[in-house]
Amino acid sequence: MRILLISDIHANLTALQAVLNAAGSDYDAVWFLGDLVGYGPDPNECVDVVRSLPHLVALLGNHDAATMGRINTDAFNVEARQAVRWTQDTITPENLAYIENLPAKVIADDDITLAHGSPRQPVWEYILNIRVAAENFQFFDTAYCFIGHTHLPSIFHLDERTRRVDLVVPLENTIFDLTPRLIINPGSVGQPRDKDSRAAYALVDLEQMSVEFRRVDYDIAAVQARMSEAGLPQKHINRLELGW
Repeated sequence: MRILLISDIHANLTALQAVLNAAGSDYDAVWFLGDLVGYGPDPNECVDVVRSLPHLVALLGNHDAATMGRINTDAFNVEARQAVRWTQDTITPENLAYIENLPAKVIADDDITLAHGSPRQPVWEYILNIRVAAENFQFFDTAYCFIGHTHLPSIFHLDERTRRVDLVVPLENTIFDLTPRLIINPGSVGQPRDKDSRAAYALVDLEQMSVEFRRVDYDIAAVQARMSEAGLPQKHINRLELGW
């Protein structure tokens, strides 16, 4: 079985459509790691598209949780607070109800933990370095954990003999073997932060036990125009083309 692994769409319909078009029919199921909304101009459209994807497993992200009031927006910076409030005013009751029912953490295919932030704190914690990754290997028992939240494609590998954790920053179109134990982040569809503005995603092959990291161009200017029309923060508009 092949899995389309995506995360952090952030209400960017154009980027989401580019990823789905690039992936084509090359997958059997979709695992979405959270943050459907926040930052971008298309919350309802993105929820509608994601809900329709085949054999979907979808998780709750911190911006999703903030939109429905589960996280105090004081925990966000000024621009992020503004985007959350705009999303709260824009999202439909039906789509808000869908987000409210998303789980924060699940076990998929019996041996893969899925979480938005981390296995220790599924909605909020960032795994940005080896130290935090090493601590988090204690909080899941499966061979693998797939996460989002940082918007950075990454692989953390734990050598269970030496207890050493290594970080690999995967390049585009690179295929890695799935060998226990790993924490894997496919990067962000809608707001990459690795200085590559292209939408990021991954394909997981559970027969070959591999993961391939991919990027795809999309019409950033069109998204920026919709954000500007909606009155969303200029900082978020600018960062799309810079990939940060």
